[in-house]
Amino acid sequence: MILDTPIEYLKGVGPARAALLQSELGIYTFGDLLEYYPYRYVDRSKTSTIRDLDIDEPYVVLRGKIHDLQTVGTGRSTRLTALLSDNTGQIELVWFQGIKWIKESLKPDTEYIVMGKPTLFNGHINIAHPDLDRATGEGVTTLQYIPIYSSTEKLKSKGLHTKGIARLTEQLLRAAAGNIPETLPPSVVHKYNLPSRANAIEVIHYPTRPHDITVSMQRMKFEELFFLQLDYQYAKHERTIRANGRMFTVVGDHFNRFYNEKLNFELTGAQKRVVKEIRADMRSGHQMNRLLQGDVGSGKTLVALLCMLIAIDNGCQACMMAPTEILANQHFANVSKMLDGLGINVGLLTGSLKSSAKRKVKERLKQGSIDILIGTHALIEKDVQFADLGFVVIDEQHRFGVEQRSRLWTKSAQPPHVLVMTATPIPRTLAMTLYGDLDCSVIDELPPGRKEIKTVHCTDSQRLKVFGFMRREIARGRQVYVVYPLIEESESMDLKDLMDGYESISRDFPLPEYQISIVHGRMDAEAKDYEMGRFKRGETQIMVSTTVIEVGVDVPNATVMVIENAERFGLSQLHQLRGRVGRGGEQSYCILMTGNKLSSSGRERIKTMVDTTDGFRIAEADLKLRGPGDLQGLQQSGILQLKIADIVNDEPIIRAARETVQDILASDPNLDNPDNGSLKLHIIKNKRTLSWGKIS
Repeated sequence: MILDTPIEYLKGVGPARAALLQSELGIYTFGDLLEYYPYRYVDRSKTSTIRDLDIDEPYVVLRGKIHDLQTVGTGRSTRLTALLSDNTGQIELVWFQGIKWIKESLKPDTEYIVMGKPTLFNGHINIAHPDLDRATGEGVTTLQYIPIYSSTEKLKSKGLHTKGIARLTEQLLRAAAGNIPETLPPSVVHKYNLPSRANAIEVIHYPTRPHDITVSMQRMKFEELFFLQLDYQYAKHERTIRANGRMFTVVGDHFNRFYNEKLNFELTGAQKRVVKEIRADMRSGHQMNRLLQGDVGSGKTLVALLCMLIAIDNGCQACMMAPTEILANQHFANVSKMLDGLGINVGLLTGSLKSSAKRKVKERLKQGSIDILIGTHALIEKDVQFADLGFVVIDEQHRFGVEQRSRLWTKSAQPPHVLVMTATPIPRTLAMTLYGDLDCSVIDELPPGRKEIKTVHCTDSQRLKVFGFMRREIARGRQVYVVYPLIEESESMDLKDLMDGYESISRDFPLPEYQISIVHGRMDAEAKDYEMGRFKRGETQIMVSTTVIEVGVDVPNATVMVIENAERFGLSQLHQLRGRVGRGGEQSYCILMTGNKLSSSGRERIKTMVDTTDGFRIAEADLKLRGPGDLQGLQQSGILQLKIADIVNDEPIIRAARETVQDILASDPNLDNPDNGSLKLHIIKNKRTLSWGKIS
């Protein structure tokens, strides 16, 4: 039996169910079904009594007789109800789907094992769509630990509830007996005393002891993380052994003049260290692929500029791609100002430029008369051609799609060196997992003179107190941001919140004493730039905005950040927003406004923000609170669709898998050892010409 066989050919599936399994669960093959693991187990021996039921329990097991089956309602509101009784009381069971089949299969006054989530409805506890097994008689399962699989309403309507999935898996395991091949090298299985793959999969689906479940899950988690690491480490290894990178050996006039004449301050130790790391890559003869992490305001852009100057000193062009026009314009203005008088031509290319201006920039770029091009997604248009692109900087890289980033790679016949930057610190476990093929640099100190931002939590009942504080800061000549959540640009509710807030602030901060700017995503670029410009020049004291100012707005005179409905933001986004203040030498403040009632996760997020300004601690907390699938920019890569491993809690396994892969590649870089045959087969099968998903 071949595990790559399409799932529709499994008995009991067929084309219709196969289509649902594919769309709902991503199960395409026999192998995919075997790797669709239970998310919990129910110990049938640990039954509860109906009298002692607790609705806070996630899952309960009851034993009793079913009676009083009734079909209630008509049309779409039809439901089937039944009573389950034990010697302590009775509880209602209810079904909304598959009513006819369930009614025919239930046998009144027969004892059943009933499993499900108790809920409260109209003052009474019931269980909707419980899983049932006859307690006695022919065909009763002998399993003590029942696997529970995630399902969906669409699947349940076709009989693919947890029990239906379990039946298919059991059938497949019987058919696959002796045909589940080992994937890990024998030396690795022996080193960690792992069960065989076939045994681990069987135990996970049909365990007999809790210890066996733990051991088998550890095995499959290790395997999943091992092959993830193998993909990345092998890609890094291949890139390292290929001498196809540009050799930038010269640190010449442009770099030295800028460093000696234009920098009126000392670089931090972290900035110097990172520049040295990048310089070593650029002269190694291998193509650089480096991730630069650093908190907001740590000086990543300056490091990138110094490295772009090295590329120019070696006769090449450089480019920087930013996610928004606001940020691109700001980079262009800052870089142009810093390089003034050095004879370096800096160009700007954004979507809002007039056609004639775009055409002129593209002509100069192709001729080689633009040394550094700064822009947005416009940089990756097909007709944007460089004379010789040698260095690429991607700022806030998680905001670009995989395909968008890959197009920059193709702008040069010889691959350019690539530096991707993020101000969203990446937790250690994610860095080990997602960025295995990248070299990572971290700027872990702020420029001298910066004061730590004071963060406080205020509720709506304290708003007048907050307004009073804003007035005092404005009276001292400072400026204030007031930010409203915007989850989607099209959500009218969010825009209404913003406009209501703007009107409220306008009443409390009236003209002519106060001037207020407003910026949101529905404004065109020209209007945004106009309002941003007024605020940056100090013509307005308050900026009312959505999260469009999250990245890239640099106003050193702004000392107060008020975040409305702060509970609606993720931790990383709150941290980014807070980083918009504290960019000068003055004491700055971040005020987190919420309603009086907060969920437990909302309360935890707010507490974390108040307790620390350390971006890496915040990123770790964000990962634990939200899980990796929600972290900004990671979902699009598709990499975190892990089937069994847990990025948050499996750090020891991640570390072991990573070290094991590194040891194997160090001793057998081409995977020629027969013991590593399965690994070489995996690499060949999954060979990709280019995968920018690795840096998303």
